[in-house]
Amino acid sequence: MNIQKALTEAVLRGIQDLYGAEAAFSQIQIQKTKREFEGHLTLVVFPLLRLSRKKPEETAEQIGAYVKQNTTIVASYNVVKGFLNLTISPQAWLSLLQDVAAEEKYGFVPVTADSPLLMVEYSSPNTNKPLHLGHVRNNLLGWAIAQIASAGGYRVVKTNIVNDRGIHICKSMLAWLKYGHGETPESSGKKGDHLIGDYYVAFDKHYRAEVNELLATYEAEGLTADDALKKAEQEAPLMKEAREMLRKWEQGDAEVRALWEKMNGWVYAGFDETYKALGVAFDKIYYESQTYLVGKALVEEGLKKDLFFRKADGSVWADLTADGLDEKLLLRADGTSVYMTQDIGTAKLRYDDFPIDKMVYVVGNEQNYHFQVLALLLDRLGFKWGKSLVHFSYGMVELPNGKMKSREGTVVDADDLIASMIAEARKTADEAGKFDDMDETEKREVARIVGMGALKYFLLKVDARKNMLFNPAESIDFNGNTGSFIQYTYARIRSILRKATEAGINVPQTLPATTPLGAKETEIIQHLSEFADVVRDAARDYSPSGIANYCYELVKEYNQFYHDFSILREEDDAVRALRLLLSQQVAKIVRLAMGLLGIEMPERM
Repeated sequence: MNIQKALTEAVLRGIQDLYGAEAAFSQIQIQKTKREFEGHLTLVVFPLLRLSRKKPEETAEQIGAYVKQNTTIVASYNVVKGFLNLTISPQAWLSLLQDVAAEEKYGFVPVTADSPLLMVEYSSPNTNKPLHLGHVRNNLLGWAIAQIASAGGYRVVKTNIVNDRGIHICKSMLAWLKYGHGETPESSGKKGDHLIGDYYVAFDKHYRAEVNELLATYEAEGLTADDALKKAEQEAPLMKEAREMLRKWEQGDAEVRALWEKMNGWVYAGFDETYKALGVAFDKIYYESQTYLVGKALVEEGLKKDLFFRKADGSVWADLTADGLDEKLLLRADGTSVYMTQDIGTAKLRYDDFPIDKMVYVVGNEQNYHFQVLALLLDRLGFKWGKSLVHFSYGMVELPNGKMKSREGTVVDADDLIASMIAEARKTADEAGKFDDMDETEKREVARIVGMGALKYFLLKVDARKNMLFNPAESIDFNGNTGSFIQYTYARIRSILRKATEAGINVPQTLPATTPLGAKETEIIQHLSEFADVVRDAARDYSPSGIANYCYELVKEYNQFYHDFSILREEDDAVRALRLLLSQQVAKIVRLAMGLLGIEMPERM
C-alpha cells in the first residue's frame, strides 16, 4: 500500500465532491508531520484555497472529515491553521509493512528494455602513477551513482577513460630507461602502477636538479628570475628528451610504442587489483590513445562546416562568446590535440557503441569550465544528449597537511589507504572484543568488510559538492554516523533472527489486522516506507549522501527501539511476531541502501 498516493487520490476525490472542482496531482502537497504535532502525514491546504473558496481552517476541516469518512487509511485528524495533520490507522501501517516484506527489492524501480540509458564515466586515471585518495572518492562516487540510477529505473553503463598518452607518460618511461636497470613488477615485488609512479617521481627529482643548475647559469647571465626559470625549464635535457619521446610515440616509433605498451600493461594490472579491492568495475573502458584521433577528425569536419575557425598560426578554435564564454582551443598550431579534442572523440566512440539518453561525468570541480564548454561543443556537433550532459562536480579531498602532489610523491596512496583501513578495523574490533568467537579467516573477512565500509561511508555521507577533510580515525567508530555503526546494527539484527530460528520461532511475512502496534513501531514502519522516495530522489539528484543519511536515521531509530523494547523475550506472541518482522525488514532495507553505496554487510561483528 502506498499510503501517500492513496491519500492524494482521496483528497482529489474530496475536492471534486466537496467543491465541484478538479485539482492536479501536483497540487496535493503531503509531507511528514512535524514532531511537535499529532499525526503522521500533513496535507498543506493553502494551494487548494482557490478551489474551495473558503478559509484555510475550514477547508482543512472539510477535507479531513471527507478522507476519514471515505477511506480506511485515516484514523483521526487535526487542523493547525492551513495544515491538516492526519493520523494513519494501525491497519494501514501493518499492511504497508507487509508490502515491504513482500518485495525483495522494495523501493527499486524495475528496469526494462525501454528504460532510458544512462552512462556514467568515473575513475579517469593516468598511467604514470597509482590511484590515490582523490581517485578513491571519484570511484566510490561513480559506482554509487551508477547503482542508485539503476535502482531508480535507468539502464546503466559504467565507463572509464584512461589517460594513457602524453608528456606525463613519457616522463615515467624515460626515467625507467635511464634509472630502472630493467626493473619489473616481478623483480621488485611492487605492483606495476606503484613501480611506474616511482619513476614519475624520479623524473621530477632529476629534472628539478637540472633546472636548478641551469637557473644559476641563466641568472648569472643577467636574466630576471622569471625568465631564467622559464628558460631553464625549457632547456633542461630531461624535458627535451621527454618531448622527443612523445614526438616519436605520435609518429608510431616501434621501439617507443613497445615500451609504452609494456609499461602500461604493468599499470593496468595494478589498477585492476585496486579496483577489485574497492569493489568497483566498468562495463567499457576507453583509452585516450584511441580517442584523440577521432576527436581530431570531428574537429576538422566541424571546421569544414564553419562550426569552428582557424587562426593565422594554423590552430583551430571554437567561438563560444555568444554563449557567454570565450574562444576555446581545439587543435594546436602543430595539429596536436588538447584534452577537449580527446573528450569529443571519446563521446563519439561512446555514442557509436551505446544509444545514450543521458551522460554523467564524475569529475572534480576544478573541471567545471571544461564541461560547460564540452556540453556546448557536443551539442554543436549534433550529439542529442550534449547540451544536457551532467557534470557531477564534486569537491576535493583535503588533508590536514595540505593538498596532494603526485610528482612529489606526497599523495595518499589508494592501496596503502585500503590496507590501513582494514588494519584499523581489525585493531578496533580486537580491542572491543568483538572478534573473540571468530576464527582467523572470519576475522580477516569481517575486518575487510568493516574497514572498507568505514572508508566508503565516510567519503559518501557528505554532500559531494563540498570539499572534505579526510580523517580515518573518525571513520571507524561503532557509535555515531559511521559505516561501522550501521554495519553493527545490521549484524545485531541478523543475530536476533538467527536466535529466533534456533528457538523454533518463525518470522511471519503477514500479520493479523488486530496486531497491536505501538508508536515507535509505527515510526519505524513509516521510515521504511520512505525508502522508495529516497531512492527516487537520490537517482534524480545523483545523491549518494541522501542514501547514506537515510540509512543512518533508520538505524538510529531502530537502535532506540531495540534498547527500549524486548523482541525475543516479548511474551505476547503477536507483538513478538511484529517486532521480528519489523527487525527483518529494517535489516533488508539497510542492506539494500548500503549496497547502493557499494558497502557490504557482515552477518556477524
